[in-house]
Amino acid sequence: MALAVGSAGLAFYFAARGAGFNLTVVPEELPGVWWRYPVLILSAIQNAVLEETVVLGYLLLRLRQCRMGFLPAIMTSSAVRGSYHLYQGLGGFVGNFAMGMLFGYLYRKWDRVAPLIVCHTLLDVGAFVGYALLAPHLTWIPS
Repeated sequence: MALAVGSAGLAFYFAARGAGFNLTVVPEELPGVWWRYPVLILSAIQNAVLEETVVLGYLLLRLRQCRMGFLPAIMTSSAVRGSYHLYQGLGGFVGNFAMGMLFGYLYRKWDRVAPLIVCHTLLDVGAFVGYALLAPHLTWIPS
């Protein structure tokens, strides 16, 4: 699931950036020191745990307790997720909204946040560590 979401997200990012709807996103700017990769991995874990716990585990539950239907609750949760990614541009909002819809559906189906935390962690590790490893060698990656 992480590979499918990450591949679609990366394709969407490059398409949105090419169309002028996205800003250049630099996933990491740490110096090339020994602690670079452990920090990137821990940062990915932190992002995943916080985002999925708050946006799925907390917000969706509270919206449902307010008697909001599942689809409006998932859409609201996805809009919140997308809104705090607006620093990436419109593409960041739309891509994260779409991921929020998928994750919201899966959370409803599984009633578990842990698999989504794992998926999100893998996505961010791939983005952060992948960028750190590849950006210096690939001229077509924005920096």
